[in-house]
Amino acid sequence: MRPSGRALDQMRAVTLEPGACKYAEGSCLVKFGDTHVLCSASVEDRVPPFMRNSGKGWVTAEYGMLPRSTHTRTDREAAKGKQSGRTQEIQRLIGRSLRAITQTGKMGEITIKIDCDVLQADGGTRTAAITGSYVALYQAFQHLKRLNMIKEIPLSDSVAAISCGIYKGQPVLDLDYPEDSDCDADANFVLTGMGGIVEVQGTAEGAPFSQAQLSELLALANKGIGELAVLQRQALGL
Repeated sequence: MRPSGRALDQMRAVTLEPGACKYAEGSCLVKFGDTHVLCSASVEDRVPPFMRNSGKGWVTAEYGMLPRSTHTRTDREAAKGKQSGRTQEIQRLIGRSLRAITQTGKMGEITIKIDCDVLQADGGTRTAAITGSYVALYQAFQHLKRLNMIKEIPLSDSVAAISCGIYKGQPVLDLDYPEDSDCDADANFVLTGMGGIVEVQGTAEGAPFSQAQLSELLALANKGIGELAVLQRQALGL
């Protein structure tokens, strides 16, 4: 039934390649099928003005799509002089997701900035970005620990994200572009490795969907996040 031939609860092939960027304190090339995102973490010895003298650190993110990451070329947002609303919404989501599991009081007054660059898009770029960003963030904290700048990794849990949707009347896991562009409803779930809910974004593309269907999508998301958490631990050697 699915264009890819996958089972309803089957994810695309997912790979997490840590250390993909030579110069970054942490990095991960994440692939959800044909969606490829490079996530890199940079450490800055300062915090935003509103965080100064708080004793706490800050984690934030930026997101962008390369001009030929999609079927047709899109202009760079830098050339346009401003970011789109979609870009701003996604990078704020990534930042919120990472801060939800970061113990900023144990960081000291430093900032870790995650850059998520979409190399190729085939649906689910934001969920892939969040999943890979966690690996890059963890590596950045490992770097700081090696330098004795922190005593422990200040993360309370892992975090990952996955899309689910209702396609031709059936709940499915991990939408690719053909499904995402033709689904009855789609939702993005950001969950921790222990099952905590960070954020849920759900939209009916046609008729409203029911609470029972939402529960089915959440069950699929929990299955997917469980698989992603295992891959994250393997990528980090944990």
